[in-house]
Parts: sequence; structure tokens; C-alpha cells
Amino acid sequence: MSEAFILDGKALASALHAQVHDAVETVKRQNHVTPGLAVVLVGEDPASHVYVRTKAERCREAGMASFIHRLPASVREQDLLTLVHGLNLNYDVHGILVQLPLPDHIAEHLVLEAIAPDKDVDGFHVLNAGRLLNGVPGALAPCTPVGCLLLIRSFARDLSGMRAVVVGRSNIVGKPMALLLLQQDCTVTVAHSRSRDLAEECRRADILVAAAGRPKMVQGDWIKPGAIVVDVGINRITGDDGKVRLVGDVDFAAARDVAGAITPVPGGVGPMTVACLLRNTLIATCRQHNLELPGF
Repeated sequence: MSEAFILDGKALASALHAQVHDAVETVKRQNHVTPGLAVVLVGEDPASHVYVRTKAERCREAGMASFIHRLPASVREQDLLTLVHGLNLNYDVHGILVQLPLPDHIAEHLVLEAIAPDKDVDGFHVLNAGRLLNGVPGALAPCTPVGCLLLIRSFARDLSGMRAVVVGRSNIVGKPMALLLLQQDCTVTVAHSRSRDLAEECRRADILVAAAGRPKMVQGDWIKPGAIVVDVGINRITGDDGKVRLVGDVDFAAARDVAGAITPVPGGVGPMTVACLLRNTLIATCRQHNLELPGF
């Protein structure tokens, strides 16, 4: 069997960036509205700082306004909530993202629920989660699962009737991913670390989404020949040479010989997450101003 087709997240994200950029320019020219994204970063986590910097750069490249709010790890929960409430009322801010994780002394669910649902471009607010569950058309969905779906559909347009297995049950990826696949008429199983015979569950999948956060957990012989494999994992491991490198939840080298299509790590899901954040911000902007979404 030939090697799997590589689902190039960088290339697809670049195309989506261009589409968003053109739509932003149309909105600005025709309606004099500049989409604005506010990102709140709490603490000094190096990875979070990299993510936030990347998001700000892509935002500006798309012609959007970027507002970064950096707070110390010691910030009081109430002060963070006050900032979020202020952003809810800010006319120039159309999307709000609070970078996770938050320090232990801050109740994450309270902060996420404080974000105005129509500005919740991460799709984590309970109202947006409920809309996704109920199949409300156009619900703001979490960026990573949306990016995964776009990658899958770049290889297979019609997913109807396919058996999909999502490994991981988080509110950020696993659960919304399962709902998005259900909307595509897939037969969906949500598996996790306590599933009995996890390997056999994976072997049944025409579409396998690995989002468990365990490096190289999914082995080559867990994959159905020809399956579409989407690896959401971003794990830092130290190799025999002492160098730190990124690997996914799937053993890529082994899986590539079996799968029909597969995402690399890095360069797969990651770029799509940022692109879909900009897409959600544009959608939120148009809805708040009762504008038609151009070019989509």
C-alpha cells in the first residue's frame, strides 16, 4: 500500500487566511467596520505566549484589529472578570478569547461563561455549546474541531455513513468534534483512556481523530487501512539526542503506511486552529452588525 496522503494544515490554513482577508477588506470597505479580536493572557506560560503572539500576527495580517491584554498569574479572579465584562461592552471588540489554561485560583468555567456568547469566538460558552448540540445552523463552534473537519473534508467531501472514532472527550476538542461529525451524518463513537479495547475501537474507524494528549498512543496497527487520521496531539518529548521535539498522539511513521490520509505534527491541525479563530471572529463581527458574510 502507498503512503498516506498528507493533509497539509499549513496550505489549507493559508488559503483560509486569504479568504478571511478578502472578506475583511470587503467589510471594511463597504461598512466601515474593522473586525477586532481581544486576547487575554494570564501568567507567563511560554507556550501560551507563543500561541498568543501567533494569533496577534495572523490577526493583523488578515486586516483585523488585535487587542492583547496580559495579566500576571496572581491576578484576582474578580479583576479578570471585570476585564472580560469591559471587553463585552467594547464596540471595537467583536471576538474575545481567554487563553487557557488559567491559574488554579481562577474558576475557568466562570470566566468562559462571563464572555458574551456573540463574542465567544472560541465557542466554549455554554450557550454556544448548546447551540452546537442542538444543531443550530451557524453556531460558533470551537476552532480546533472546525479546523479538523475542514481538513477531513479537503480529502473526502461526503462523509455520510462513515464510521468516525474520536479518541478524547474534552469540552474543547473531543465532544464538539463528535457533534460536528454527527452533523456530517457520520456514525460516531467517542472513545477515551477507559474505553475497553481502545485499539479495536480505532480499527473500526473510517475517520479517526486522536485528541487524548498522549504521545504516540495510537499505533500503526490500530488504524484501518485507508482511514482518514487527524492527529490533534501536541506533545513535547525529549529524544535520545537530548533535543525536545513535537509529536502527536499518533505514531506518524507507522500510521502513514496504513492510513489513506493523515495530518502531520506539527503542520497539521495547529495552523487550522488559528485560521478558524479568524474565521469565527469575522462571523461574529458580521452577526453583531447584521451584515452578510462576504465570500463564504
